[in-house]
Amino acid sequence: MLFYLTTPNLAKFLTENAPTLSVGESDVQALSAVDAWKHSNYLCWNYIMNSLHDSLYSVYQGFNTANELWESLDRKYKSVDACAKKFLVGRFLDFKMVDSRTIMSQVQEFQVLLHEIQTEGMALIS
Repeated sequence: MLFYLTTPNLAKFLTENAPTLSVGESDVQALSAVDAWKHSNYLCWNYIMNSLHDSLYSVYQGFNTANELWESLDRKYKSVDACAKKFLVGRFLDFKMVDSRTIMSQVQEFQVLLHEIQTEGMALIS
């Protein structure tokens, strides 16, 4: 998604806050900068919302800026990713060979576990 937002030059609105105007400021350039920021933020927000599944759209439509929306999604799905990695590491550490099952089935199960760990991008150092 970040690459998709980089192409129309909207990725900076994921980290940047809105420019503020001081009270009573009527500088045309400052007003146009704020308007341009709001328009680009609106585009970025809509690109993100359009990429969500319909069931998630109503959950995340309350966020006002693309920055808030992006941070919320980032927190949610990075924590899910971290939990999945912890689960895999836990399964790896708890793996034990038992006499009641064949060696080949246990080796195959262990290979599947190692492949899942490798797929998650974690490296095993021997």
